[in-house]
Parts: sequence; C-alpha cells; structure tokens
Amino acid sequence: MATMDYWADAPMNREQMALFAPTLDAMISEDDPVRLFDEVLSGIDWSTWEGHYDGGRGQPAIHPRYVAAGILYGLCRGIRSSRKLEEACAYRLDFIWLVEGRQIDHTTFAKFRTKFGDPLKDLFKQIGRVAMSLGLVRLCEVAFDGTRVKANNSRYNTRTAKTLEEKLQELDALFDKMMAEAKAADAAEPSQRALEGHDEDPTRLPKRLSDLQSRREQVREALAKAKAADEVRRKQGVNPKKNPAQVPTTDPDSRVMPNKEGGYAPNYTPIATTDGHRGFIVDCEVVAEVNETGQATASVDRIEETFGQKPEKFLTDAGNNSGHVIQQMEEREVEFYAPVTSSKPQEGNPAKRDDSNQPVPPEQWSAMPCNNQGRLDKSCFVYDAEQDQYHCPQGHAMPFDKSKPEVRGGVRVTLRVYRCGACTGCPLAEACLSPKSKRGRTITRDGFEEARERTVVRMSSEEARALYNQRPRIAETTFGTVKSVMGVRQFLLRGLPKVKTEWCWAATAFNLAKLVRAIGAMRAEFSNLTLETQD
Repeated sequence: MATMDYWADAPMNREQMALFAPTLDAMISEDDPVRLFDEVLSGIDWSTWEGHYDGGRGQPAIHPRYVAAGILYGLCRGIRSSRKLEEACAYRLDFIWLVEGRQIDHTTFAKFRTKFGDPLKDLFKQIGRVAMSLGLVRLCEVAFDGTRVKANNSRYNTRTAKTLEEKLQELDALFDKMMAEAKAADAAEPSQRALEGHDEDPTRLPKRLSDLQSRREQVREALAKAKAADEVRRKQGVNPKKNPAQVPTTDPDSRVMPNKEGGYAPNYTPIATTDGHRGFIVDCEVVAEVNETGQATASVDRIEETFGQKPEKFLTDAGNNSGHVIQQMEEREVEFYAPVTSSKPQEGNPAKRDDSNQPVPPEQWSAMPCNNQGRLDKSCFVYDAEQDQYHCPQGHAMPFDKSKPEVRGGVRVTLRVYRCGACTGCPLAEACLSPKSKRGRTITRDGFEEARERTVVRMSSEEARALYNQRPRIAETTFGTVKSVMGVRQFLLRGLPKVKTEWCWAATAFNLAKLVRAIGAMRAEFSNLTLETQD
C-alpha cells in the first residue's frame, strides 16, 4: 500500500506566480505542423475572397484567410462543428497561434462555411497547382469513385406522396382557421386589439401564420419531388401505389438510398477523382443520385480546367462502364479502364467458330453461356459488320429489323434491333426464345459496341490488369481518410448547393494536409542531404 508521500508532486502550484513564454509564437515549437500549414496558406492569393467584403463601411472584418484556416485546420484535426472550432480558437494553442489570437465565434464560422463557394473552388485549384508544381500531382492515372454520406435528415423523417398530401390538407385547414381568426382580430377596435396584443404590422402576416405558411411551402416542395420520384418509378416498371417513393422532409434535396452498413436512409453521393501518384484529390462533386456515372466525363473536363491538362488514364468501377461514358472518354483521348463484358463469343464458347454461317455442333450446345433469364446469351450470336447482321448459333442470318429509343442511365440511346426469321422448328428454340417471343429471337446493338470492344482489348493485357488493381488503393483510401480522420460521415449542412460546398471544404483540407506533409518531408530530406554533404 503506497503512502501519501509516495505520489509525485504537482509541477506547478495553482496559486504560484509563473513566467510564461514572452510571445505567442514561442508557445509553438519550430517543427509543429501548424507552422507549415500557415506558411502554405500565406502563399495563397486571397483576392477573390477579399472581393466579397465592403472595406468602406462597418467594423473591420477578420481576414478570410484566418477563418478559412480555422475551418481547414479543424477538418485536419477532426473538428467540424462551428462551436467546437470557437472553443478551439479560445483554448488550443495551435488554433490560437494559427488565427493569431482572434476570437472567432461559431456564428462567423457557420456563415463563412456556406458563403464562399466559388472562392473555395479557387483555393482548391491553387493548392492543386502548387502540388502539381512540386511533382506531387502528375495526372498519369486517376481513379474516379463515389461513396455514401448521410444527409442531415433522420432516416425516419421521410414521407410518401400520399402522406404529404394528407399533411398539406391539414396545414391548409389550419391556415384557413388561423387566417379567419386574424381577420376577426383586425375587425376589432384598435384599443381592443392593443389590449389583446394584436399590434402586428397589418401589411404582414402574423408570425404564427408566417411560420405556418413556410411549413406549407416546404411540404409542397417535398410533395412535388415525391410525385416526380413516383413518375420515375412508374417509367422503370415499378408500381408507385404498391411501392411509393420516400422523400426526406428535413433535407428534400437528399435521396433515400441503401447504406453500405445496411438499411436505407437519406443520403448524398460525394464523388472524388484521385491522382494515382501521391493520392491528391483532383476533382470533387456531390450528386443526389444513387449512381455517379453521369459525372465521369464531367470530372475529366473539370480536371482539365483546374490543372490545364487532361488525365492520361481514367480508372473506375463496373458501375461507370456504360458505352456512352467509354465513347466520351475516347473523344477526349483519355484511356478508359473499367471491367467491360464483351458481346463477342470468347474462348471456350462454341459460338466462336471460323464460319458463322455453319451451326454449332449439337454436342457443344450445353457449353454455350446463358443470360440471367436462362436463355442463350448475346455472346452466342456473331455480328457481321460488312453485312450489318448477326448469325445465330444455328448459322441463320439475323438482318436489321428496326430502330428503337431507350433511356440508359439517364442517357437516351438508339438501339438497332436484329431479328431471326428461322426460329420456327429450330431445335434450339426452347433454349433460345423467351416464352413471350412471337416473331423470333432478337438481338439489340447500340452505337457504343465498338468502343466497348476496344476497352475489352485494352483491359485484356497484363499491364492494364496490374494498373487497374491499383484502383481500390487510389480511390477508396481517400474516402477512408475523409470519413475516419475528418469524421465526414454525415453532412452538417442541408440542401445540395451547401452540401457541395461542405464536401469541397473536406477535399481542400485533405489536399492541404497532404501538401503540408509532403513539403515537410522534402525539407527534412534536403536537410539530411545537406548534413551528409558537410560531413
């Protein structure tokens, strides 16, 4: 059992007078990363930010560099809340040193976070170009991917069009009742109205009615989105009466999506395109959609605008391998890498034969692949480009029949339909034809088949497979860092425009932290080389 005099004494008595460092700068060690963080930001051009201030009126404002520094440094330290940032600027020495002792309150942080969307993009661009000038960004290969981040909306605060219509009817009835009461109060004598507290401006709605009117507008907005979502479901073959769309009511811009950890909730889909050399984010965006395919080529265009050049190779997953995207990448002269399935017969498929006019031998029929419906797959049919027709496994010609439009991933494409006229009595009819087929087997072909085949050939090389195997490391490491280190698992802001700005703050802080570490490593290496040279 330890005695009372065993324990270590306190290094300082609370009542004892002490001599602290004479300057704020002396409180931060010379090798503290916050110094390099501040040095990088001091070299940024802030004129775009400064243009948002009126320098001729009112109390002088805090320079935007220091407020932005507090937000970005806070993200790097996992501090996102405006109130936590205010607290850090008051008690944490690194924050106090960074903002030079300025007392920045949470309201300033909160308003600043959403006000400077366009200047923030310029800051993202400047940091990216500094990294590129140091050889940290090369754009030899980039990886494009999206993730799920929860919206600022409870998973239980969602409604269908039916429930929203019922809610709107209740609000309309309540509004009419309160309006009648307000008119009755207006008809009273002025003295009586004053006694009863009805002294509001008669040209404006009373506060209670104004709040109710705002709620009605929110419900109407959500109802319009719910009806639009139901219409999309109807076009996709889903009965909206049996399976109606759920619309978030707190943040109507978000969308109910499946969560990676299971279940459904209002989410957004943040997107990041990451450079393969040192893992810098070279483009960021947010969509309120389940699939980010529509942003793939737009990301390439934004990268060219930011860095003055396009990436050489573009890596993405199988969810973004549509023919439309592949063709757009070829038009931009960007090599596209993603898993793509060929529609041509491959090795091991008996349909791959020297003469497609000849039938596949009966003993090899069982080896021909089938599709998800259990019928012979499209890869069992051989396309003849010269004749513009297919040949079925029995060698029969399938000439062009008609064209039909179709929407794929939000893109309208034209399909060419090829039909076989020799299906009656065919021994493969049961394995080939759908029970609903009445005019023979059809094969469709869009205008992207040749682009797909070129991608298949590119992906077949060992070099391409080795490069593509790096995609998870490049793309998914970014999201892991942003979520686990910065804590961006749920957005703080509501509405797609504000959420986009919040994601840009996270991407900018991510790149800034990487740049600071890289510069610190370069200086340490240079210092070691200098010492070795002197020795």
